[in-house]
Amino acid sequence: MSISPGGADPTWRPEMRSSRSDGFGGFPVFVLVAFVVLFGATVYLVLELRSTRASLDQANQKIQNHEEQLAKLEGSVSRTYKQAEEGISALRGEVSSTRGQINSATKQVQTEVLSKTQEMTQRLSAEQKAAISKVGGDVEQLKSVATNTESKVGALTGEVTGVKSDVSSTKAELEKTIAELKSVKGDLGVQSGLVATNGSELAALKRLGERNYFEFDIKRTKQAQRVGNVSVRLKATDTKRNKYTVELVADDKLTEKKDRSLNEPVQFYVAKAKIPYEMVVNQVQKDRIVGYLATPKDQGR
Repeated sequence: MSISPGGADPTWRPEMRSSRSDGFGGFPVFVLVAFVVLFGATVYLVLELRSTRASLDQANQKIQNHEEQLAKLEGSVSRTYKQAEEGISALRGEVSSTRGQINSATKQVQTEVLSKTQEMTQRLSAEQKAAISKVGGDVEQLKSVATNTESKVGALTGEVTGVKSDVSSTKAELEKTIAELKSVKGDLGVQSGLVATNGSELAALKRLGERNYFEFDIKRTKQAQRVGNVSVRLKATDTKRNKYTVELVADDKLTEKKDRSLNEPVQFYVAKAKIPYEMVVNQVQKDRIVGYLATPKDQGR
């Protein structure tokens, strides 16, 4: 390629120059793009700044509202505290006043009671004082009597204890005596009750209380002797053989019991009696017999 004199390219044309520039007055495209981006960013920042300022304004408003509420609360608390202090102070004053009134009233009552007591004491006459003194003496006398009574009661208690002991001993002896007694068949062949052979055994039978017992001491005479509701006449005695013969009269009926032995139950029936009467002779002497008659408790109807 040849170049023209003066350095100009003989192939260059004006349209070739215009093709190397853009259609916006010769600014490069990237500059325009950068400008648009910068403008958009500026708008965005401005909007964000406004939004942030609005949020800050709202926050500041809230803070201000809270501060106003706190101030109101502090004022209310202060007023309440002041009112409470005033109320407490007033109550303290009332309590102090009431205490003073109570103390004053108490002292007045004490003074009045003491005065009336002294007055009543002075009004006591000599006779009343003598009566009081006499009452005191009577009280002392009553104390002395009570002491003596307690002493006597103690002695009686001891005696009662002794009596109880004696009763227990007697009961034991009675039970022993009754256990030693025997029941045998009488002369009618009927089983008899317990037979006593002496005074102590007869006493035990009486305490047992199963029958009625009538003691007798019969001598030989022409006249019969009454024993219970029966008449008995002694006809004969045999001291060597301890035998005796008697006549019995019961319900106007005469019965002879001949040659009966010592401690033998002599049996006979009486009207309305369900079991026979029993006569027991414990001693046979010359012209004399000693013993008892046993009759049933239930005579029948």
